[in-house]
Amino acid sequence: MAFVTFLIPCFVIGADIAFSCQNTEDFVGASSPGDIVIGGLFAVHSEMLRPEEYPIKPVIQNCAGFEIQIFLQTLAMIHAIETINNSTLLPGVTLGYEIYDTCAEVTKAMASALRFLSKFNSSEDVVEFKCNYTDYVPRIKAVVGASYSEVSMAVSRLLALQLIPQVSPVSSAEILSDKIRFPSFFRTIPSDFHQTRAMAHLICESGWNWIGVIATDDDNGRFALESFGVQAMANNVCIAFKEMLPAYLSDNTFHTKVDRAIEKIVKETRVNVIVVFMRQFHVLKLFQKAIERNVNKIWIASDNWSAAVKISTIPNIRQLGTIVGFGFKSGDMSTFQDFLRNLHEKPTDNNKFLHEYIMLSSICAHLEYHDFQMCISNQSQDDVLQNVENKHQIWRDDFLNANIESGFIHSTILAVYAIAHAIKGQCKDRNCKDPSAFAPWELLEELKKVTVIDDDKEIKFDSNGDMSNSYDVLLWKEVDGHMEITTMAEYDAEKGGFIFEDEEKKKDFLDLKKVQSTCSQHCRPGQMKKVTESPHTCCYECVYCPENHYSNQTDMDYCYRCNNRTYWAPINSTTCYRKTIHFLFWTDWFAIFLLLLSAFGVVLVLSISVIFTKNLNTPVVKASGGLTVCYIILFSHFLIFLSTVFFIDEPTEFKCKTRQALFGISFALCISCILVKSLKILLAFSFDPKLQNILKCVYKPVPTVVTCTGIQVIICTFWLIFKTPFVKQNFSIPRIIIVECNEGSIVAFGIMLGYIAALAFICFIFAFKGRKLPENYNEAKFITFGMLIYFIAWIVFIPVYATTFGKYLPAVEIIVVLISNYGILCCTFLPKCYIIIYKQETNTKSAFLKMIYTYSSKSAGSVAVSQISLDSKSSSSRATISDSCKSEKNSVNGSCHSQVPGQRLTKGKVLSKNPARTMARKRLSSI
Repeated sequence: MAFVTFLIPCFVIGADIAFSCQNTEDFVGASSPGDIVIGGLFAVHSEMLRPEEYPIKPVIQNCAGFEIQIFLQTLAMIHAIETINNSTLLPGVTLGYEIYDTCAEVTKAMASALRFLSKFNSSEDVVEFKCNYTDYVPRIKAVVGASYSEVSMAVSRLLALQLIPQVSPVSSAEILSDKIRFPSFFRTIPSDFHQTRAMAHLICESGWNWIGVIATDDDNGRFALESFGVQAMANNVCIAFKEMLPAYLSDNTFHTKVDRAIEKIVKETRVNVIVVFMRQFHVLKLFQKAIERNVNKIWIASDNWSAAVKISTIPNIRQLGTIVGFGFKSGDMSTFQDFLRNLHEKPTDNNKFLHEYIMLSSICAHLEYHDFQMCISNQSQDDVLQNVENKHQIWRDDFLNANIESGFIHSTILAVYAIAHAIKGQCKDRNCKDPSAFAPWELLEELKKVTVIDDDKEIKFDSNGDMSNSYDVLLWKEVDGHMEITTMAEYDAEKGGFIFEDEEKKKDFLDLKKVQSTCSQHCRPGQMKKVTESPHTCCYECVYCPENHYSNQTDMDYCYRCNNRTYWAPINSTTCYRKTIHFLFWTDWFAIFLLLLSAFGVVLVLSISVIFTKNLNTPVVKASGGLTVCYIILFSHFLIFLSTVFFIDEPTEFKCKTRQALFGISFALCISCILVKSLKILLAFSFDPKLQNILKCVYKPVPTVVTCTGIQVIICTFWLIFKTPFVKQNFSIPRIIIVECNEGSIVAFGIMLGYIAALAFICFIFAFKGRKLPENYNEAKFITFGMLIYFIAWIVFIPVYATTFGKYLPAVEIIVVLISNYGILCCTFLPKCYIIIYKQETNTKSAFLKMIYTYSSKSAGSVAVSQISLDSKSSSSRATISDSCKSEKNSVNGSCHSQVPGQRLTKGKVLSKNPARTMARKRLSSI
């Protein structure tokens, strides 16, 4: 109630007015003489009043709104200078100061800067125009300030005319690091680049990507917003809305724009994090309105107000939600606190700021803490002048200590010490009691090299004129009913990471993640973000990763592609899986079945070998070409069965090269031996003299076998040398790697098979010629049948092999090899084994003679029948022969020798044609 009673007269009277400027000396807020004078620019008042008269005249207006925090910065500068004067840092040299109030206004600050540029000891504060200011001696040697970046930019450009060093403890705009535009500007804090990056890291690590930003519509606010926008984009953070508030409270649209900003915050329900780049008195107005509207968000504070006690003591501030901010690193405040306790003992003649504070605190002494603070900020100067006569001066040093923002105080003291160390460097060989001992531009060069010891650490300005200190991450926590500003973590500006003192503070940091501030739901691992029609990349849909792609983190922009050669992934996968390596394993049931067939074939070959060995001297074995030929054929069958082993299990270079060559050469050897047998049988039972002569020329057993097999050896050798088979991984099946043999050259493979087919075809022709052999000795018929099986198997193999893929591809060839091998083996040897075992009575010489005799008789009879048909045609030829015999005297011992088909003449006698028995013996012996 007392607070309300106080506010009514306060608002009736109007804004508080600082001491009006009547002359240049009134313009100075605080001063102290010295051998070397340092200037100070601080916004002790929050605004400069606008003139009400018309037309407007070029008059420096009065200021309003006493700022306790910035007043404390002026005291920190004074304290630092007094401490240096009482130390041995500058022996024999006294530092003085002139501190001016900029009223947060560029115009007022420029007026102060002009006085800094005025010539030393000039009674009229004249700024001389020169083309060369090298030897010019201005009123001050260096400047501490200003409080806001917008003011510092303007002042720095003016001070650069004489290269007067300016060291700001507060101005953090990134643009001030540009040494081309601001060559004489330094600061004892990091630039906004580090602050905005720290904010973006905090937002990103907390899982937020949909935020709002409110900034002051001045150079500092705009540059901060621009820098933050770049950092936010780099961390995949989207700005849902941006609201700019007028830089001056006197702006007629200020309250309207504050209301609009609050409406935007309320409307954007998905935005739960607000970044605020504003001055303290702007934040104060914004939060008062937000509390009325019951806004509850997470507020991220810039260094301007992150440690503002004035804001943290607003009634019901806890209703706003959580406030996290970034403040400058602080140091030991104990000596400054002692300075404040003794401040009431100091004279106020040369410090108008202190005098004004004492009067204000006396007027507002009866109020509680927050009301007391509001009273100081809002009390009018006229009211002060009216009431101060009736009030005793009341000093509240506890209030000043409670309002210390240690980061700003520390950086202000650090700025003064940096200038002092630079002066020390200039005064080593000079008499610095002389104001012209050195020029500001010389101090500027010294300042670039200066090193200051702070908390046992050496710090200095970098090439941009910045001191890259770390930030304190501040968390506003309610303790015992009031808000306390605590340090939650430290942000390392150089490394770009957060450092926590203990687990409790780390837990506070992690608790921030409980609040959601995203445009879309987080995409789980196995999903990726699909941008919608929204212009913001943070607004998206979550879609599953396609096949052979994966994502292993949340909110991934795209899915990683698996290495398709060795890995695969199903839809919605969080990892890639190694492809299964497939080949025809020994343990595969089909491989076992094929191996059993091959093993049975080997047993069959061995059994036939044993049977033929035991019956070596029987006609059947002899008629088969003898044991040597049989062994060669059986050995080739054995090798063919053996070659199937190389088609099973994991392919190797040796297996790939061996299996086709072994099969091809073995089959060529087998077919060539059977070809020789076919020729021999055809030769033995042929009655055509012309065919017999041809067969006798062709029938060369050993050269035929060697030549036929040798050609295949040459084919395989060239194949293995020039286009050798090799192990290949087939990735055509999505989840499987097929390890297989690549034949190297399909042409060579085809030539090898084609050559075998050509031999088989020749063998088939010869065997087909002898298909009508004796009943009990019809081997040619079975050879013909075996060749037919071979042709059918390999004709079917070609399309099947061409269209089959996978681990069972080798099985296709194994099956064809086994079918053709079994077909030829069974057709060649099983009929003979059957005769040897079950029809032993036919396996005798007499039985074979009888069989051949019967066959020969039939063959001779058919020849005689053919002869009768020819007799009529040959009668005239007989007479001619007889006459010629007489006339040409071709007789021998009275006999005439001539031959007619079907007859043989011996010594003039015609032998009757009945050669069956004789022929049978000859056939048997030839076979």
